[in-house]
This record gives sequence, structure tokens and C-alpha cells, in this order.
Amino acid sequence: MEIRRAPEKLNAVPETAGRLFRNRVLADYTWLKVGGPADWIFQPASIEDLAQFMRHLPCDISVYPLGAGSNVIIRDGGLRGVVVRLGREFAGIEIDGRSVSVGAAARVARVASESADAGIDLTFLRTIPGTVGGAVSMNAGCYGSYVEDIFREARIVTRDGRIETVAAGEIGFAYRGSRLPDGAIVVEAVFEGRQARSGRLRELMARQVERRNATQPYGERTAGSIFRNPVGYSSTGEDGESHEGKAWKLIDSAGMRGAAQGGARISELHSNFLINDGRATAGDLEALAEKARKKVLQLTGVALEYEVERVGQHGSI
Repeated sequence: MEIRRAPEKLNAVPETAGRLFRNRVLADYTWLKVGGPADWIFQPASIEDLAQFMRHLPCDISVYPLGAGSNVIIRDGGLRGVVVRLGREFAGIEIDGRSVSVGAAARVARVASESADAGIDLTFLRTIPGTVGGAVSMNAGCYGSYVEDIFREARIVTRDGRIETVAAGEIGFAYRGSRLPDGAIVVEAVFEGRQARSGRLRELMARQVERRNATQPYGERTAGSIFRNPVGYSSTGEDGESHEGKAWKLIDSAGMRGAAQGGARISELHSNFLINDGRATAGDLEALAEKARKKVLQLTGVALEYEVERVGQHGSI
């Protein structure tokens, strides 16, 4: 395997069997298509390559794992440090009985589909964007089900380069979060679902996709929900459920549906979604989200918490 050495300017970055890029614009890697450059982007060749790189990377250089870029606003000034992107070497799926072992770079929707083909019910994952690594880290969920419900264990690479296995009782899942060690990167996960007829699971997923497409701005430059639902108001997906108190309803009631700033706007279809019309900066998107948050707080007293991750430096470089 070829070993690529970092250029002299990058002498603080370890040797690697993977790929290393300097000053690459991150807008190309996110669904919102905004974001300045990263100091470095690292694509490891294997788990061992990632562990070696992390072990020898100076501790004062920050590390940020970036999956599909589906739930993040990367600011216009970009990210300092190393952005780690796992490639196809980390996207495998293996099914054994009810156990589904997946690489962290596998798309969550693909995991649901291949599991359904094998008669394993992980159908709630079908409409969740992004990759397995991010889904585990943030305990992704919808329709009243969450990753913690199917999670058995994960392999991680810690910031100091150790390869460890984290069991269900050790990961500390919470609503839209977990307590993984700081700087740790999920590289593999094992899920377990109940067995069911494949055809029925396919029918269920088709209905979920149809519902999503009818109620969310699918296909637009967006990043999923802007804000978390307040405690006690998560969606169950059941017909006739109340929407009072949910984030989208609060934003809608504050008169922010369709509001715009620069090239950013709040979706007319679902008011908890930000959209980039092709001209937006990260600054536009974040300012509009903050305007909605402040207006909801002023009118209702509810302080919405961000679900979309906001990272990087303000301004441009």
C-alpha cells in the first residue's frame, strides 16, 4: 500500500496510507452546500490507519469527523484542524441472523433497505439522512424509535489512537446525543432488529418515504430539522398525533414560515427546515435560524435548541 507523505508545510501531520488534502472547501461535502475550507481533510485507508494517524497527530490539532454532511452548517471561515471522512472501506454491511454489522460510512437508508431484504426490521432508519457514524453519535431517530433501541455495540477510534469497543450500556444515549469520548470517531456499529416478512417491511418503508416527500422539502439544499422538538413533543408518526408544542409549530406560529435572509429561507412546506436557494452563505442560514429562535422565545418563552450542528469559524478566509 502506497504511503503518502504530507508536504513540508504539513509536517505536523503524520504519515498515512490514506489520502490527505490541504485547504479543501467543505461546501462540496455538505447538503447545504456552504462552508469554508478545512486545514486538512483525511480519508483513512483502514481502521488501523486511522488509529495510527490519531495516535501521532499532535494533541493541539483538533479533529472533526464528517459523514454525509446532512445535519451540519459549516461556517464560512471553515474548520481549523483535521476533518476525517471515512470512505468506501468503512461502508460494508454484514447480516447474520438478527444482527446487522455496519461500517460507519454506510448510508443509514441503505442499512434499512438491506436489512429489510433480509427480513430484519430497521425500517425507521429509512428516512433518516446521513451515515451510521453520525446516527450513532447523535442517537438519530424518527417515528418514536431511536438508534439506542437497536444498538448493541460500536467500535471507535479514540483521539489518542486506541481502538475500543463500546457496548450499549456504556455509550450514554440521550435525546439527539450520546456520551462518546471527546474526539472519538465511530468506525463500526452492530444493530439488532426483530424479524419480519420482507415484503411487509418494504411496504412500510415505501409509506414512510411517501410521507416524508409530502411533508418535508426533500431534494432541496437543506440539512434536516433546524431545532430539536422540546422535551415531550417528539414525533411518533401516528395518524392524528398533536403537533402543538413541536418546533415546526412554534416557528410557524411565530410567523417565520417562508421567511428569508440573503439566499437562505425557511421552508414553506415544513417550517423547521432551512433551505439554501443556491446563493446562501452559512452566515445567512445561521442568522435566519437565530432570528426564528429568538422570535419563538419572545412570543412563547420556549428556548429552542439546535438540532443541526454548527461548526467552524465565522466570516470568510
